[in-house]
Amino acid sequence: MPHEQLTETLAELTDRLGDKVLETGPELARLSQDSSRYQPSHRPLAAVLATTTDDVAIALRWANTHRVPVSVRGAGTGLAGGAVSYPNGLIISLEHCNRIRDIDPVNRLAVVEAGVITADLDRAVREHGLFFPPDPASVEISTVGGNIATNAGGLRCIAHGVTRDSVAALEVVLADGTIINTGTRTRKNVVGLDLTSLFVGSEGTLGIITAATVRLKPIPPGTPHTFRASFDSIQAAGQAVTEIVNGQAQPEVLELLDAHSVETIEAFSPSGLDVPKAAVLIGQTVGDDAAETARAITQVCTEHGAVEVAIAENDALLAARRLANPALSARGLRVSCDVGVPIGQLVDVFRGIEEIATQHGRAVSIVAHAGDGNLHPIVEAGDSHDEYLAAEAVIVDISKLAVSLGGTISGEHGIGAVKHHELPIQLEQAVLDTQQAIKHALDPNNILTPARAI
Repeated sequence: MPHEQLTETLAELTDRLGDKVLETGPELARLSQDSSRYQPSHRPLAAVLATTTDDVAIALRWANTHRVPVSVRGAGTGLAGGAVSYPNGLIISLEHCNRIRDIDPVNRLAVVEAGVITADLDRAVREHGLFFPPDPASVEISTVGGNIATNAGGLRCIAHGVTRDSVAALEVVLADGTIINTGTRTRKNVVGLDLTSLFVGSEGTLGIITAATVRLKPIPPGTPHTFRASFDSIQAAGQAVTEIVNGQAQPEVLELLDAHSVETIEAFSPSGLDVPKAAVLIGQTVGDDAAETARAITQVCTEHGAVEVAIAENDALLAARRLANPALSARGLRVSCDVGVPIGQLVDVFRGIEEIATQHGRAVSIVAHAGDGNLHPIVEAGDSHDEYLAAEAVIVDISKLAVSLGGTISGEHGIGAVKHHELPIQLEQAVLDTQQAIKHALDPNNILTPARAI
């Protein structure tokens, strides 16, 4: 439909939602993009600043009737371009759907709207002696809905799993505006298909998640301990990770930063973290035996060549890890990826990435949730289009490497628009066709996040 005609029909939506419909201004431009390198060069039709599930339903009924493509946005922290607007498209923003509807300490559940900031939920439930396990590096700015849409993992994934493992039920608005509720508040539930898991990680392609019932856990007793171990070889660090993950002493967090990442973070926000020759492992242990567990883990590191180890009773090291993405982006390493490999292949993937970097003549910095095999290699690139294309070629080779080792092209950031061209690297045509069949069944007019994710 031509832009002029769409503008006329937009009056129908404005009549229903009033000033929640935004058609011009800098706020519309902000809502048009996310934190990825996929930048829009077009103008969306409008944005809906939803505050209720009904607002979302009204907006989707209108969009479905007029075949208007819809992008879904939370806090805009996504790195895969999944929330970027479409030309003449409608943005549905869930930032203001940000209420914690219920905290149920007895059943260790909370009901939250999609726009709730992850750290705000965690702080709220800690008043009841509980915590929310998902812990992405962007925990202070990312939303629960965004984490669910991409099935984010984060720092505590090694101990508590990915976001899907903490989701009991969902409130979802389908493409035609129908509101459904999936899952239950019980631990066990085998009634019908598992629609909750289907929507988790679907990146806004099957429906818009407006609220979730999430699982909580008791805060571990004792004082948490953080540890670090510096290595002169990143492969040696990988060998240490493999033994730690398969050993008796288990950390709650186990992260890896290569030397360039540490140097960049220290230049960005000094924390006193020494720059290793090759890589540093940073982790945290919890529980009454946290100190003993940390000592056992650092002993494993020493046995695998760690040249320096340290243990402390604070979170300073983890705070430095959370600065990795903004620090590297500020330095110009903006083209990142999100591959995952089985733990046993960490040494091989580190070696392979070094070879790829050498072949392309590009600096590649590695930040990793090492304990679960999820790596975020970040490639050096200037601001020109040619520079980005060259960096993208490096990313594609790293994705192919990960899949060849039994891994995945995305562990938690999602596919979005940025990695959509890589899907055939991992998925055979029959699988792609099956996903599209599910998409067509739920969104026959293909208005929800079209040509992304699946």
